[in-house]
Amino acid sequence: MPAVLGLLTALALGGHRLLPDLGVGLGSLWESALPWGALVAVAVLLCAALRRAPLAACAGAVAATVWAVLFGPLLLSGGAAASGAPAGGVPAGGAGLTVVTHNVNAHNPDPAGTARALLAVHPDLVALEEVTDTALPAYRGVLDAALPHHARSGTVALWSRYPVTEARRLVIDPGWNRSLRAEVQAPGGPLAVYVAHLASVRVTAAGFATGHRDRDLAALGSALDGEPLRRVLLLGDLNTAADDRALAPLTGRLAPARTGLGFTWPAAFPLARIDHVLTRGLPAAATWTLPATASDHLPLAARFGA
Repeated sequence: MPAVLGLLTALALGGHRLLPDLGVGLGSLWESALPWGALVAVAVLLCAALRRAPLAACAGAVAATVWAVLFGPLLLSGGAAASGAPAGGVPAGGAGLTVVTHNVNAHNPDPAGTARALLAVHPDLVALEEVTDTALPAYRGVLDAALPHHARSGTVALWSRYPVTEARRLVIDPGWNRSLRAEVQAPGGPLAVYVAHLASVRVTAAGFATGHRDRDLAALGSALDGEPLRRVLLLGDLNTAADDRALAPLTGRLAPARTGLGFTWPAAFPLARIDHVLTRGLPAAATWTLPATASDHLPLAARFGA
């Protein structure tokens, strides 16, 4: 039995794009949990050692190898990113661009403290999701001094060190006002910055309910098709795990900025990376999570070269 489990896990890891949804979102659900396939490989190896079962050991080793091929490069890049992102952050005004995205939680009891925590990395851009009318003055009271240019649409907002020459609501879901597009006069030329908070998913008796979110992703991808600027950043809570096939409408147009696994949710015990930075026309980035705030998400930071 452990040998069969190990081989099935190896197949499911290596062929995850081929796993059908079967009308219940099975493929998307598995890809959302894909990094955790390592636990199955470890369990098979431990069981093989305890039972002294060579066949199970081989199967566990195959599963572990497939996992290492998939995620080893990310883990190695994550170590480099962490060494390049000290707790004190990067100096303000240095070469390159540092951005932070954070779902701050509409019920955040300490918005000012959350804002101060984000400024620790001296960001040039800060994108927030779930910003309420009540909490907005507290965020502005902290962020405006360091990032004087500001745009907001509904419950998403952007603060910038550089001038924001244009900002508007981005309608990807007519029922919600949770996305915006801004144009920032950043070093190197104008930069289109999208901030989005997409619909949540639910695990129900009928399967992995992703329809609303997937429609948002498709609409956001279509909006990006009309983007005239060469340089683009997309920041936000996309409610989609980093390895989920559902991200294809975006990853077909933008490159994910991803070093390390960087799980962001839930903050108390992060299981998935559902907060994202995607880009076009900018140098490769290092990404890392920041220490927990009063939100149920971890903040995600990215550093782009000059």
